[in-house]
Amino acid sequence: MTTRRNFLQSGLALASTLTVAACTTGNREGAEKKPAAPEKSGEAAECLDYGRSFICNSGKSSHSNSVRMWIESRTIVRNGKAGTEEVYFQGASCKSEDTFAPKNLFYQDNYDFLPVFGKEKVLIFRRHFDERAGYRKVQLMSDTWGADPIIRLPHPSSITLLDTFEKIKEATLEGIPIVTQTEITNEVTGLSAMIECPCKTMNINSETKMYQTDTGPVMLPDLTKIYDEPMDALRPAFIAFNAPDFADFVIEAPVPVTENGRTVKMVMHYSELATFRAVNRVYAVE
Repeated sequence: MTTRRNFLQSGLALASTLTVAACTTGNREGAEKKPAAPEKSGEAAECLDYGRSFICNSGKSSHSNSVRMWIESRTIVRNGKAGTEEVYFQGASCKSEDTFAPKNLFYQDNYDFLPVFGKEKVLIFRRHFDERAGYRKVQLMSDTWGADPIIRLPHPSSITLLDTFEKIKEATLEGIPIVTQTEITNEVTGLSAMIECPCKTMNINSETKMYQTDTGPVMLPDLTKIYDEPMDALRPAFIAFNAPDFADFVIEAPVPVTENGRTVKMVMHYSELATFRAVNRVYAVE
């Protein structure tokens, strides 16, 4: 495993420049447009360099905002029966703001703003302190920040599969960036998903030789049915696992606030628990 210092001294990898459409094809077109793969260790691997991956919007819309958003996770949903796939890039959360105003830049009635980019569309979550209409909305990119945003996906210099506790522990203690991939499948519908994210929190117990991830939000798709609008299947969730064969999620959902046994308000909170059989992989990325 190369050290982080050696990586930084060697200089940054060349960034690839793709449109979102090239990354979210229904028939896997554009696969040839991907740049050359980085050096790999262990089984064949490919993942994003999350420290330097961004969605860069054109600003060619009524909002005239060429906003750049950090990519926080990637979800790929595949339909095995139809032979199609959809790729979703989740942007980092921000707060509702009056962009380019002379003062008072945050709205008083504030909410969390979470964008998810798909092919020609963006799913936006607006979460107030309480449950409200308009919590989620799918709209055209051209009506948001402009059509054909550019997605910048620099390849990591190296990707190393961490397939033992000792390897995971070493990478964790050395402060090397870690990326996880979780694959889940619904055999009835033929749908499967790969959820990839940078590991923000890694727990290590040297006595029991156990690790445990805890990261979010990510986009968890509902694989139990095929939606007319594919982005309607996505829900924000946190993911955790400590073994290669299952993953636990806590999903954002409406929760009642009660007083004297009476519901007085509904709020959105990460509260709905789900467990899936899964294939988990852990990578060190430099």
